[in-house]
Amino acid sequence: MINPFRGSGTNFSVRHKDTTFDRLKQIHSLLITLGPSQKDFLLAKLVTSIAAIYKPSHLAYASFLIDRVQPPTTTHLWNSIIRAFSTTSEPHRSLVSYATMRRNGVAPDKHTFPLLLKVFPKLKNEDPFQFYTQIVKFGLSFDQFVRNSLISVLSGCGYLEAAHQVFVESTQKDVIAWTALVDGYVKNGHAWEAMQCFVEMRLMGIRVDEVTVVSALCAAAMAGDVWFGRWVHGFYVEAGRVQWDIYVGSALVDMYMKCGYHEDARKVFDAMPSKNVVSWSALIAGYVQCDKHKDALLVLKCMLSEDVKPNQSTLSSVLTSCAHLGALDQGKSIHGYIYRHKVQVNTSLATGLVDMYAKCGCIDKALSVFSKLPSKNVFVWTAVINGLASHGDALGAVNFFSWMLQNGVVPNEVTFMGVLSACAHRGLVDEGRKFFRSMKQVFHLEPNVDHYGCMVDLLGRAGYLEEARKMIEEMPMVPTAGVWGTFLSACVIHKNFELGELAGSHLIKLDSNHSGRYVLLANLYSTWKKWKVAAGIRKLMKGKGVEKIPGCSWIQVNGAMFEFAAFDKSHSESEHIYLVLEDMLVQLKLAGYVPDTNLLAF
Repeated sequence: MINPFRGSGTNFSVRHKDTTFDRLKQIHSLLITLGPSQKDFLLAKLVTSIAAIYKPSHLAYASFLIDRVQPPTTTHLWNSIIRAFSTTSEPHRSLVSYATMRRNGVAPDKHTFPLLLKVFPKLKNEDPFQFYTQIVKFGLSFDQFVRNSLISVLSGCGYLEAAHQVFVESTQKDVIAWTALVDGYVKNGHAWEAMQCFVEMRLMGIRVDEVTVVSALCAAAMAGDVWFGRWVHGFYVEAGRVQWDIYVGSALVDMYMKCGYHEDARKVFDAMPSKNVVSWSALIAGYVQCDKHKDALLVLKCMLSEDVKPNQSTLSSVLTSCAHLGALDQGKSIHGYIYRHKVQVNTSLATGLVDMYAKCGCIDKALSVFSKLPSKNVFVWTAVINGLASHGDALGAVNFFSWMLQNGVVPNEVTFMGVLSACAHRGLVDEGRKFFRSMKQVFHLEPNVDHYGCMVDLLGRAGYLEEARKMIEEMPMVPTAGVWGTFLSACVIHKNFELGELAGSHLIKLDSNHSGRYVLLANLYSTWKKWKVAAGIRKLMKGKGVEKIPGCSWIQVNGAMFEFAAFDKSHSESEHIYLVLEDMLVQLKLAGYVPDTNLLAF
């Protein structure tokens, strides 16, 4: 057998990348023959090397070594083992290692608890308070390093009051403690508290570093407060008080994008001294959030030309753009890139692929991607259900919903939006009522205004206008303009003038600047030949300066996207396009089609 040791004694080292699990087991067999003086140190090195491999069977073997064979006798070596397990796919083994350490009479030090506390954000249903008594017991509750870790973990796990209490009781509040508190507020969605904490930190004269600035910019992005973000940008970044690194630059791009200032975000990106995949991904994701989908695809093209490899987050974002634009060729190209470069398809990427193919009209391809996934969570199931619903396959969507439940996957609010939409388009009233009731009664989900809107659409399409009106009146929240607009559309279709007039009056009050509301109401009056009232609606609209938004659509030709608006003749081939449309209209008339001119009030 080849001796895996190099040299002798403590000169032995295990290289994580160069060592296989079989070789590590060979090392273990040699350790058995060594004396106690060397076995303790080398066994700890062996365990940390095995933990770095990450496979569950290997982790179990490492746990067996420290629990049953030769547990280390020093705190330092136990800390190394706890740190090794904390970075694996089974971080809870760090907690088990601590229990074994205490069972063997080894006392923790100030480095042990920060290592243990870092594990908790990765765990579910674990309470970090279980270690607080241990911290007090070993006299480490006043150690600044331990207290800062406690603030960070408590706030990160959602225990903001407890984190704030620990912070207040700290005798020394350094930049790490303040940053941990600011970051905790951000992670828990308390943007205004995070910004207030940042301002208070500055007033206390605490030096702000790059990590604090990133947290503050994240808070500004969450709150949509561009002025706070600009102040942080100017006072700390532009003035040189903090270093403009990749993370600060990416946070600035993200902040400006989420506040709706995509041009400023692009200027920051272009001025960044260095860029990596995080920076590019922040820019692409920002364009997607701002509905600048063409720009997102162009940035991906530039990113690839710079030899920067996109990650799963980047590809998920551009797939969203492909879905919105109906850019099937680009979507297929991205799918090909994922396959060629062996990018691991995680939940987000799988959902993006399914959604892209479904929205681009390739539902069979979407189902093919779905069927090949080794594991499927609620997001992927929801993407398929929504895809089938949008393709008019209501029964398919309902069947997939049932199949999802059979597989033990619990639906979320978006899943119900898909299945209710499917029921609305197919007129499955009884099924829709059943699904809507099950949200609260079975799955303990509170229906929001969009779910009520789906039910109003379902009932309205099927002609149950009184039931739809009653549902609107009994909504636990104020009905939005979208809900009333759906109801008005149903009234127009079923020619119910009284209820339509009621809906129209609510719409004009709620959404007086939306041209579509006036159009629907005027069309209703035109249907009932109330021409003067319809003319009055048009006059009211013009008097308020509301302009009708022209309809637009996209079409992809030879991989290029073209946008067309109503009555638009800017395209170079517009003359030939309109000739084809006129020919189609002639063919429709010959086939017996007669347009409903009552719905052409505008």
